[in-house]
Amino acid sequence: MRQSSVISRRVAAAAVSLVLATGAAACAGPEDTGAKGGASAGKGAAGGPQKGGTLTVLNSEAQTDFDPARLYTSGGGNVPSLVFRTLTTRNREAGAAGSKVVPDLATDLGRPNKDATEWTYTLKEGLKFEDGTPITSADVKYGIERSFAAELSGGAPYLRDWLVGGDTYEGPYKDKKGLASVVTPDDRTIVFKLKKPEGEFPFVATQTQFAPVPQAKDTGAKYEEHPVSSGPYKVVKNENDGERLVLERNEHWDPKTDEERKAYPDRIDVKAGLDEAVINQRLATSSGSDAAAVTTDTNLGPAELAQIGSDKALAARVGTGRFGFTNYIAFNPKVKPFDNPKVRQAISYAVNRTSVVNAAGGSALAEPATTFLPEQKSFGFTPYDHFPAGKTGDPEKAKALLKEAGFPNGLTVTLLHSTAQNRTTSPEIATAIQEALGKAGITVKLDGQEPNSFNEKRWSVKDAPGFFLSRWGADWPAGGPFLAPIFDGRQIVTNGSNYNHAQLNDPAVNKEIDEINKLTDLEAAAVRWGALDKKIGAQALDVPLFHPVYKRLVGKDIKNVVISDWTGVLDISLVSVK
Repeated sequence: MRQSSVISRRVAAAAVSLVLATGAAACAGPEDTGAKGGASAGKGAAGGPQKGGTLTVLNSEAQTDFDPARLYTSGGGNVPSLVFRTLTTRNREAGAAGSKVVPDLATDLGRPNKDATEWTYTLKEGLKFEDGTPITSADVKYGIERSFAAELSGGAPYLRDWLVGGDTYEGPYKDKKGLASVVTPDDRTIVFKLKKPEGEFPFVATQTQFAPVPQAKDTGAKYEEHPVSSGPYKVVKNENDGERLVLERNEHWDPKTDEERKAYPDRIDVKAGLDEAVINQRLATSSGSDAAAVTTDTNLGPAELAQIGSDKALAARVGTGRFGFTNYIAFNPKVKPFDNPKVRQAISYAVNRTSVVNAAGGSALAEPATTFLPEQKSFGFTPYDHFPAGKTGDPEKAKALLKEAGFPNGLTVTLLHSTAQNRTTSPEIATAIQEALGKAGITVKLDGQEPNSFNEKRWSVKDAPGFFLSRWGADWPAGGPFLAPIFDGRQIVTNGSNYNHAQLNDPAVNKEIDEINKLTDLEAAAVRWGALDKKIGAQALDVPLFHPVYKRLVGKDIKNVVISDWTGVLDISLVSVK
């Protein structure tokens, strides 16, 4: 992987996943019950899902850059997946079943060669664009190639890093010969040639760069105004770069070729740029068109949850989702005293996760973590707690370790955090850590920085502090995009954004990452990722704090709320409004 682009884009996805504008990523809402096309919790109106009506989407963030080349999504995104189909996609099922990758435009998950350096896909028969023309492998190849164009930057960088020749290819506008490592021997076959084994390639094929684009209809940077649909809906209006987005049925979409999207509403009306409190109030009141409304990027906060808790009707319209995300304390062992493992262990014992969870909004919005990997099977979650301190920390054990480390009278350290009120890397979390460590004789000075400065410092090899708050979300529900960017020594970036906070460059860890990447058996790979997480965790290079929980409200006429562990939010392609 080319580290600077891969990781910077991943963190962008992680940030998006946190607010869940795309439902990624990245990347994340109403009850994890129900099944594809069936009734589920947070079900709103009585009865089963029906076709028809208009679904309103109330968001705070605009759906910008509505071009498959420029979008950074996981599983095809939420709103984007209504328009753009990809070779593979996320399984539209609730809970853990929804963390699986399944075929979309392709007949299967791809056929790898022996060492997973070549992947072959066959398109389904009967696929058509919104104008009725057939979708071919050449359209998929062109869609991928245009994502390399500088003027269409912003999408996931994996193909640039993984494909042979991808690091020098400049896109079809400059290079008319195309990308030789993407081969289309016939109209339904497409072959990808990779630089190295990538067993998780089917996950990457869920991203919108794999959506077909007819070359004759490509209008470059203006394509986002009316991208040609391969999904159940087409764009009929895109105002102010996604602030108002209106979708209507694509009459040439054939549900026989699409087992994932149910596409119940006739029309999708996305309205963005709204205040989060206003969004939640409108959903709660459910007047007029708001009765058939949802949000794909606005969570309920502690105060709102407290109010809703006393209203059974409202509570029935709140669902819960979990996205693969971890909030943690990061150590940079290049900075004293964090070069001493016993100091890092002492802090691990001193942390009071109960107070941290309360600072994050309480147990309804955060779950304590002792592992770096999220608590989902698809990531390879393997339970461990190398420094068991109970729910509220063990200051006496921490003091003993500090004495062994040569600090019998305690020590003073500085914790970098953000001033953003995000309840993840914010002052509330930092203060909770400060108070807990104080009981162990560790005086914590808080260094609050505005978000840009905060990110620049924690992502710099040269200027990174020894002790700071951080967070990470995966581009897809597997261990690879979670552990490799953080602990692969070859991903240390000295002249750009670096996310290997510990600057760990352990040959054994690097080798194991390579060995796991060769596996095309994703369940077997998950077991190996979990074992690697446990092994790295013993070095106390970070202190996992909590995994976020997402709470979303839906309008009273919304039905068929299905939330997977891939996105953590309701799947808009399954929602019904009648």
